[in-house]
Amino acid sequence: MESYCKILVIRFSSIGDIVLTTPIVRALKQQLKNVEIHYLTKKSNYSLLQNNKYIDKIHLLEEGDLYSKLRKNKFDYIVDLHNNLRSFKIKAMLGVKSKAFPKLNLKKLLLVKFKINKLPNVHIVDRYFEAVSKLGVINDYKGLDFFLQEEDFVSPDALPLDFHNGYVAIVVGSKHFTKQMPLDFLMRICKSLDKPIILLGDKSDYEKAFRIEKEIGVKVFNGCGAYSINQSSALIKNSLGVITADTGLMHIASALDKNIICVWGNTVMDFGMYPYRSENSHAKTYNFEVKNLSCRPCSKLGYKQCPKKHFKCMNAQNVEEIIRIANNWE
Repeated sequence: MESYCKILVIRFSSIGDIVLTTPIVRALKQQLKNVEIHYLTKKSNYSLLQNNKYIDKIHLLEEGDLYSKLRKNKFDYIVDLHNNLRSFKIKAMLGVKSKAFPKLNLKKLLLVKFKINKLPNVHIVDRYFEAVSKLGVINDYKGLDFFLQEEDFVSPDALPLDFHNGYVAIVVGSKHFTKQMPLDFLMRICKSLDKPIILLGDKSDYEKAFRIEKEIGVKVFNGCGAYSINQSSALIKNSLGVITADTGLMHIASALDKNIICVWGNTVMDFGMYPYRSENSHAKTYNFEVKNLSCRPCSKLGYKQCPKKHFKCMNAQNVEEIIRIANNWE
């Protein structure tokens, strides 16, 4: 087998997708001798990878004279884990050996548009590994990686005293509305949980979280927009468990080996992006989805509103069971 000393891994976005590439990065670094791993991504995702001990150098898509800088590195191989037109152009420009993972867009389209499911029962992490199979690199089944530094951890003094004995983290938002848990849904959960609750999300989720905090009171702490992605991840690490929709923080929670309740809206687990665990994980994953909805999945990503106006994929969820499970976390 040929020796590859310098490898470029490509994945531009988004949060969850990048976290899902970490087993490949780790396996490359640990299974190939004297290999140097470079990673190309967007600037907005730098913090997700900056602490990863298996990456030697991060390149940012927005860098000036990017192509020239990449050429100077004289890569031996490119592992394309995005597989789009932009990554194709970069591979063509560099002109070195490469392999992309199978994206299965046509099969996803069949499922979304015609509800014909031809997708393999394979997690996307295992599909990512197809891009390194020619290198002799295999899955070590140690799960996802997400590395935190001491400065990422929020001081206990920043949280109310009642939170020091344990809390549940709830991820309020998602990039697409049809992936988000509705306000009434979240209100019901927060009112019934017998533990303190931290609400996590970005600035766009603040108002929604503020309404929950105002309605329910001191057992809810609104952290939306107050913390970086790494700080939010550290809060998840110190939680009893996480209630989330199909979000990037869901994958980070999986990397941190936390109990997860994942509430599925318009997307489906058949796409192969459900929580991915180490074979030695002791954390529990509970997937909630409304079965037998003829309109689901309506998109492989999401919409600004439910195309059918009823939003049954979220509104018909078993909220009582979600509450029961979370109340048993210790």
